[in-house]
Amino acid sequence: MMVRRSLAAVVSAGALLLAACAGDDLADDASEDTSTSGSGGGAVTIASQSFPEAALVASMYELLLADAGYDPTVQLVDSRDAYMATFPGDVDIVPEYVGGIVNYLNDTSDEGSGEPIVAGDGEELAEKGADLLDTAGIELLDLSEATDTNAYFVSQERADEEGWSVLSDLEGESVVLAAAPDCKGRLDCEAGLSNEYGIDVTKVLPLGYAGDQTYQSVLKGESDLGQTSTTDGTLESLGLVVLDDDQEIQPAQNLVPAVSQDFLEDNADVEDLLNELMAALTTDKLTELNGRMSLDREKAEDVARDFLESEGLL
Repeated sequence: MMVRRSLAAVVSAGALLLAACAGDDLADDASEDTSTSGSGGGAVTIASQSFPEAALVASMYELLLADAGYDPTVQLVDSRDAYMATFPGDVDIVPEYVGGIVNYLNDTSDEGSGEPIVAGDGEELAEKGADLLDTAGIELLDLSEATDTNAYFVSQERADEEGWSVLSDLEGESVVLAAAPDCKGRLDCEAGLSNEYGIDVTKVLPLGYAGDQTYQSVLKGESDLGQTSTTDGTLESLGLVVLDDDQEIQPAQNLVPAVSQDFLEDNADVEDLLNELMAALTTDKLTELNGRMSLDREKAEDVARDFLESEGLL
C-alpha cells in the first residue's frame, strides 16, 4: 500500500517569499507523488491452495511482486474455503481458476443461486459471475490461455479389467474416492460424480488434490477413484489413467489472478505484472512445469523462477 506523507512547515513572517517558493516545490512534489500512485511497494499477502500447481503459480506471483518492490507473504492452505474466509481483507491476491472462484461464490454467497454456473468458455463464465465478484469486492484480471480442470483417475490395471475409459462407465458402481478435503458436496467433485454420473461414492478420503497420497491410495486399492488435474504429467509413469469427463460436468478453469478491488485501486501496477504472466502461460507449458515438480522433484520456487526468467518476466 502507498504510505502518504503530510508535511508541515513553520515559517517566520520575515520569510514569506521563501515559504511561497518552498510551497511551489512541495506542490510539485505532491504532483509527482500523485502521478506515481499505484506503483510497486508495500506489503502484499498472497494465498493459495497447497497442491503443487497452485503453489507453483503462487511462487510466480511472489517472485514478480518482490521484483517490483513489494514485500510479499505467501500462505498455502488445504482448500479454497480456508482463504476465502479472509479474502478480500487479510488476503490481497489469490491465484485462481475462473470456474472455481465463480462457482464458490455462487454456492456460498447470499446472491448466488446454488446452481452450477456453466459456460462455453472462461470469459463467458467470468461474465456470468461478474455481479457475484463485484459484490465480494474481487476483481478478476486477464484469463490465461492455460486451463486446468478436475480429472478423475483409476489404475491402468483396473481400467483394463473393467473396460473403463470414461466416467459414465462407472454408473451404478460403488467407489471410494480419494480427493481434496473440500470435495464432499461439490458439484465438480463428489456431488457431480453422484448426481450427474450416477456413481455411488460411498466414502471420500481427504488425501489431497493431485498428490502422492492420492496416487498411492488408488495404486494400493484403498481407493477406487482419485482426483487430479488435466495438466497432471505423472499419471502414465505411475500406472494410472484419467477417465474422460464425457458428461462435461467440469466448468471452464482458466488460470486467473483474483485481486482485492481495494488493493488493486491502491496498487494499479499489479494488473500489468500479473496479466503479462497470464499471457505467457499455456496449458502445455503448465503441464511441463508440473512434470518437473512431480517427476523430477524440483522445488516450486525453482521451477517458477526458471520459467519467469526464460519468458523475460524476471
